[in-house]
Amino acid sequence: MKLLVTGLKGTLAPKLAHAAHQQGVEVLAWDRHQIDPSDSVAAQAWLAEQRPDAIAHLAMGPSDWAAVLAAYAAQQQLPMLFTSTAMVFDHQPDGPHRPQDTRTAKDDYGRYKIACEDAIAAANPSATIARIGWQIDATAPGNNMVMALDDWQRREGKVAASSAWRPACSFMEDTAAALLALLLAPVAGVVHLDSNADEGHSFDALVRALREHLGRSEWQVSVHADYRHDQRLVGGEGRVPGLSTRLPALA
Repeated sequence: MKLLVTGLKGTLAPKLAHAAHQQGVEVLAWDRHQIDPSDSVAAQAWLAEQRPDAIAHLAMGPSDWAAVLAAYAAQQQLPMLFTSTAMVFDHQPDGPHRPQDTRTAKDDYGRYKIACEDAIAAANPSATIARIGWQIDATAPGNNMVMALDDWQRREGKVAASSAWRPACSFMEDTAAALLALLLAPVAGVVHLDSNADEGHSFDALVRALREHLGRSEWQVSVHADYRHDQRLVGGEGRVPGLSTRLPALA
C-alpha cells in the first residue's frame, strides 16, 4: 500500500507516517517545492504519475487543493482522509459537539477548516473528515499542548488553566493510530476523535496530570474560570483511548 501523506513537515503527519511504516505501508510525501498545491493541473498530473493507494491530507493549504485530492480519490475509489478540528465550533453555543452539529466558528482558522470540509465533501462524499482536538506529545514541535504549556511558563511565569474548559484533546500516537485505522477501514463522512469525550476532564486537571506525568515541576498552574467551553468532540465511538489510559492521575 502506498499512502500519500501531506503535511509531513508539520506536527501530526510524521506520527501518522511512523504508524504507517510500522504496518508496512509505504509513505509518499508531497513536496510543495516541486508541485504547487494551487496548480490543479500539475497536482492532478502528479497524482496520476504517483498513483497512491490512499490519501491522508493533514497539511495546511488552499481548500481547492483539498478538493483536488478528494476528487482524485473519488475517481480512483481510494480511501481519502482529511484532518479537521474542534475549532469548527465556537464556544457559543456550548458543547459537547456532535458530528452533525452546525459548525459555528468565528475565527479564521475554524472557518478555513469549514471551507476545506465542504470542498472535500462536495468532491468526494465517501471521504473521511476526522475532527481532532489539541494534540499532546512530550517532544513533538509545532502545535502541541505540551510545548505550548512550556512556552507559557517561560514567558509568563505560570500556566494559566481554566477549570471551566473541557478541551477536546488526544495524545498524538493515539490519534495517528486512529487515523491509520480509518484509512485501512474507511468511514464516510465526519468522525470525531477525542480522548476527553467520555471522561470530560477540565483543562486545569489535565495540566496538573501532565505536570506529574512529564515531571514538569516548574509549571506553576494558575487556575481560573475566565474561558468557559465544553469543547469535547463526542460521537467517536471509542476510536481513541481515554486520557486516563496515559495519565493515571486522571483515573
